[in-house]
Amino acid sequence: MRELANKIKTGRLNFVLACLILANLGIVCRLYYVQIIKGEHYKVWAQGLQVFSKEPAIERGEIFFKDGQPLAINKNFTFIYASPPDVHDAALTAKKLASILNLGEKDVLDRLKKDALYSPLKERLSDDEIKAVKEAGFSGIYLRDKKERFYPQGSLAAQVVGFVSDDGKGQYGLEEYYNDELAQGKSLVLNLDYNIQYSAEQLIASANENLHCQEAEAVVLDPRNGNVLAMAKNPDFDPNNYKEYAKKPETIRLFNDDSTQELFEPGSVFKPFTMSSAINEGKVTPDMKYIDYGIVQIGGYKVLNYGERSYGEQTMTQVLEKSINTGAVFAKNQLGDEKFAQYLDEFGFFEPTGIDIAENYSENNEFKKGYEINYATASFGQGVQVTSMQLLRGYSALVNGGWLVQPSIVQSERAPRDPTKLRQVIKSETSDTIKKMLVSVIENGYSKKAKIPGYYIAGKTGTAQLTWGFFGIDRKGYSDQTMQSFVGFFPAYDPQFLVLIKLKAPAAKTAEYSALPVFHELSKQILYLYQVPPDFDVSEAKSQNK
Repeated sequence: MRELANKIKTGRLNFVLACLILANLGIVCRLYYVQIIKGEHYKVWAQGLQVFSKEPAIERGEIFFKDGQPLAINKNFTFIYASPPDVHDAALTAKKLASILNLGEKDVLDRLKKDALYSPLKERLSDDEIKAVKEAGFSGIYLRDKKERFYPQGSLAAQVVGFVSDDGKGQYGLEEYYNDELAQGKSLVLNLDYNIQYSAEQLIASANENLHCQEAEAVVLDPRNGNVLAMAKNPDFDPNNYKEYAKKPETIRLFNDDSTQELFEPGSVFKPFTMSSAINEGKVTPDMKYIDYGIVQIGGYKVLNYGERSYGEQTMTQVLEKSINTGAVFAKNQLGDEKFAQYLDEFGFFEPTGIDIAENYSENNEFKKGYEINYATASFGQGVQVTSMQLLRGYSALVNGGWLVQPSIVQSERAPRDPTKLRQVIKSETSDTIKKMLVSVIENGYSKKAKIPGYYIAGKTGTAQLTWGFFGIDRKGYSDQTMQSFVGFFPAYDPQFLVLIKLKAPAAKTAEYSALPVFHELSKQILYLYQVPPDFDVSEAKSQNK
């Protein structure tokens, strides 16, 4: 009996040992299968996932408007991929997947038959797509989450923000300019005002449509410190879908921010620089008179007024009110060519603004050749090239007491003494004088459409012929297309807002009928948003005028 019990016990031990041996053998076989037979498969598969997601160790910093609204954030998205060797019935799977994902069936089938162990199918699936894929239970088809850049405002401020490419690097706009800081996890708070930016984009989109412009632009600046409150462009793009725009050369240029990168001849919005320079040197006064004969002969060239009009005796204030080209030449001549060039340099037209985004600038070497005709045409804004930001920077000096400021998009900690003021170009008295003259342009000149009840508004229109070269045509001279613009500021005697509206080749005669109405509407909205107190009582003003 004892012998039988020992045999049973030994048998049980042998059975358990055999089971353990078989289990270990199974593990060894599985490891051999995974590491040796399928080792390369899983290695490449894993590497493919790493390349596709490639998330940085530090989460990228985010970007916000001044009041906290998000412009660029990080968000989890689900993507779908295939491991072709594990796909069963590729044709049927491709047919069903194409229907779920709204993709071409042939394209999906090609990806499922790809000679690879990892084949991405689609990024950023919707909730409905994720649910349908899970319910279908495809073999060899997988879902995975990854964190990506997301722009919740869509196309709003697209040229300002730029985008992040698949390799995690910022491209264009702030994403590129501040790439190092963002990549290290630092978030940015902008000077851009969400409401002003939104209003500006809506208005120029409408102007672009109604006036059939090639492009439209609006920039709003605080002239006291250079803070950029809005920078809008139309046409625009959606940075969430930047790859679609990158497919064509004509849409790639939408990534550029024209406010800082496009050079143009400003036209008559430039005249206040000529006038203020001559006033600052004591060469002219607002009431100084000259006789306009409608033409100035310079060598073999003729300088004419718009429409070849002649105005007779006019004051310097009336030169700005009526935008008289020959009057600008007169003021420049009183100042002298050398001094005129020095002032343009001091106003920053031969240097970059230093704004914290990619920018171009021209040294205006053609103007600097010193030909008399070049100085003459430059006095009314033809033959010199500037960017919108250079123009507004110069205007800041005109209206803030004479100081050239440092434009900035991103908020920074600034010293109390305001180092944004780089240098004083004109005296504060000159600044006060030019503001009064530009108020008179609105009150008595051709820009009455800019008036807003209760407020003193100041500004100047500009209608400049565009060169053939501006359109990429290798031909000298000017086309019949124009750049129409308006630069205005308010409240006029204590400016808080400086606005540029610029329309490229609109279907309108002059800026009075194109850019000016856009300025008027945007200015009304800004005054309402910021609850700026009126300069005077409208009812009292009406009773005094009776």
